[in-house]
Amino acid sequence: LGDGRHPEESAQEMMEEEEEMPKPKSVVAPPGAPKKEHVNVVFIGHVDAGKSTIGGQIMYLTGMVDKRTLEKYEREAKEKNRETWYLSWALDTNQEERDKGKTVEVGRAYFETEKKHFTILDAPGHKSFVPNMIGGASQADLAVLVISARKGEFETGFEKGGQTREHAMLAKTAGVKHLIVLINKMDDPTVNWSNERYEECKEKLVPFLKKVGFNPKKDIHFMPCSGLTGANLKEQSDFCPWYIGLPFIPYLDNLPNFNRSVDGPIRLPIVDKYKDMGTVVLGKLESGSICKGQQLVMMPNKHNVEVLGILSDDVETDSVAPGENL
Repeated sequence: LGDGRHPEESAQEMMEEEEEMPKPKSVVAPPGAPKKEHVNVVFIGHVDAGKSTIGGQIMYLTGMVDKRTLEKYEREAKEKNRETWYLSWALDTNQEERDKGKTVEVGRAYFETEKKHFTILDAPGHKSFVPNMIGGASQADLAVLVISARKGEFETGFEKGGQTREHAMLAKTAGVKHLIVLINKMDDPTVNWSNERYEECKEKLVPFLKKVGFNPKKDIHFMPCSGLTGANLKEQSDFCPWYIGLPFIPYLDNLPNFNRSVDGPIRLPIVDKYKDMGTVVLGKLESGSICKGQQLVMMPNKHNVEVLGILSDDVETDSVAPGENL
């Protein structure tokens, strides 16, 4: 080899490097523990608002990504002169997304709070990938609209060509009833945790969201944050004493339970399928419960099928309840 290493040594080092690659974690409940309610959260908003960075920060704060893995991402991001992108790499897993700093597919990750099990659906913000964003929104129980408070960026996202308006409208059309608006990048030098800037963003957004069909008093909740530093995501931040309310993760944990029918008819809208030792279908169980070995009917062709195995959020299980992704 040109670097002076023996081919066998090089192969051995490559194998060691592969072994060191961090593996995504899955949340597994201890045997006998009651199942937590499953909630799908879709992150929507204009490109570069900080959706993937917030998602990565949440995974770190809830212990789904360890410090060593983040340090590895940070080193790699610095090598590419993309220092501020490293958190988003926890969700943007393919090379194209990392090189361009733009989400293309709907990223998927999991985290748990004291009361609930959450699936993050990180939707692409670029207008070229709106169909992918619709796919994410259709599986969501609630949406998080991420807004950049940075001077110029908020205005760009909210103008007619921006995706802030379109994403909010599509989320409502897809059946999302509850909207959390995260006003991000509050730590930016052009904002500096200004209450005035926060209120300015709110004042511009509320009339539009009301027009789309959201009730500002019941359906929408605003909160400031910094995805990069994690401020006001898990713990109350000292930078915004003017904000009265829970930080983002505790707020999610304290949301009332969704009214789902375990005893209702089985409804599983299929979002994708592929062949692997039979036919594998992917979707979110909207009502009823499914068990291994159960006989089901697939509509509209009235095709009889048998459930040979179930994976819920990549973990093998014998049964699933409403709200779970399988």
